[in-house]
Amino acid sequence: MEIERVNEFTIKFFITYRDIEDRGFDREEIWSDRERGEELFWEMMDEAHQQEQFPLEGPLWIQVQALDKGLEIIVTRAQMSKDGKKIELPIGDDKLDLPVDQNIEQILDQQFQVEEDFDELEETEEDYLSFLISFGDFEDVISLSHTIDSSSFENSLFHFEGKYYLYVTFNVETSDREQDDLLAQLLEYGNDSDLSVYRIQEYGKTIVSEAALDHVQQYFKL
Repeated sequence: MEIERVNEFTIKFFITYRDIEDRGFDREEIWSDRERGEELFWEMMDEAHQQEQFPLEGPLWIQVQALDKGLEIIVTRAQMSKDGKKIELPIGDDKLDLPVDQNIEQILDQQFQVEEDFDELEETEEDYLSFLISFGDFEDVISLSHTIDSSSFENSLFHFEGKYYLYVTFNVETSDREQDDLLAQLLEYGNDSDLSVYRIQEYGKTIVSEAALDHVQQYFKL
């Protein structure tokens, strides 16, 4: 495992899947089993604390990216703001404010747990709303592409274990009502999925990485 101290508040890890397995973890298990995912995370944090004297106290912001050969994990330690009501995350030139009660367990739920409740779709730090739609038949994807206006959201198409998955992220300018209408259209042709997009990206096949519905509409006629 590689550990890089980015600055006073941030540390970066890169751990290969072989290293994960050598530590006694299964590469799929860390996504599907929250407790095992937490166990691996805190094992890595303990090493960072010993090697880099990175403090473990206080709220942490965690970003996990699944790469071809392993996981890249960026951990930022938050600081209490002067009013004592918010925490400040020193990320780049801007700071991201989160409620004080945004604790590590909640963040690990978002990053490691595969089975998420679709009714509690998470918003990212920039208020983007993302979700995953599954399709049993590619014909449904084709029909959807000719029906919906996809200019209000980014979308990528994947294939995994016999199904097609459309990962959708709404633009920040899209109103709540527009999002609801578009979501209703999407669910006419597909189903909400409880899988993690990280698992789809790692173990599935990327068909179209950007503007997937536009490409499908262009190349597949009704």
